[in-house]
Amino acid sequence: MKKSFDDLVALAKHLRSPEGCPWDREQTLETLRPYIIEEAYEVVQAIESGDRDEIIEELGDLFYEILFASRIADECGEFDIDEVIDKLHIKLVRRHPHVFGDEKAANAEEAVKTWHRQKLKEKSRKRRLLHIPRTMPSLLRAQRVGEKAGQVGFDWSNANEVLSKVKEELSELEEEMKSGNNEGMEKEWGDLVFSLVNLARHLKLDSEGTAHKAVNAFIERFGKIEDLAESRGKELADLNLEELDRLWDEVKNQEGQ
Repeated sequence: MKKSFDDLVALAKHLRSPEGCPWDREQTLETLRPYIIEEAYEVVQAIESGDRDEIIEELGDLFYEILFASRIADECGEFDIDEVIDKLHIKLVRRHPHVFGDEKAANAEEAVKTWHRQKLKEKSRKRRLLHIPRTMPSLLRAQRVGEKAGQVGFDWSNANEVLSKVKEELSELEEEMKSGNNEGMEKEWGDLVFSLVNLARHLKLDSEGTAHKAVNAFIERFGKIEDLAESRGKELADLNLEELDRLWDEVKNQEGQ
């Protein structure tokens, strides 16, 4: 039997009641923070897997975190899930004047510009970059910072200009490495990464997602190296770097076949 939204609201209320779950009753908005972040990541992982049932399950988990947080706030007399939904509905209509109003958007790029223009009208834009959550993953946060700075024209004109900046930052990092200055290396490494993220942005790449793919590819290939070594009766820890490199190249060649 299908459950309704009201059934889920009632369930959250019951779990928080004296007859409900002791763990649920102890939670606060502050204690829910890590779970909300975790569930959001699990949704992304499910989407990457392409598994329909997993995506449904993880979206449900994330949705419940929102509902549960709203229930806690309701008990404190702050707001309830209805207010969350109402504000969301109003915001979506207001930020789509090209759908619900008289404005026009011929393509996705124009629609995004309209969205940001409406957003600028709604909020104080003093120190606009401070509105980007500090808790975001660093690459994603860097990309959002670049996007918002670009919205007011503070940006490179094209990817080639950013690439030149990347090369400049790499050269500066090399100089700090020669000097052995740890503080300087940290700064220049950060500048290089930030420049690379902006290059990804100009190349229409998702820096966070692209980095995850690169890490996943390394993990997958390293696992194949472990399997290959084991099939030959060897332990990776017993091999020198030259031998490990040969295994790595062998796996790469197999993947290219």
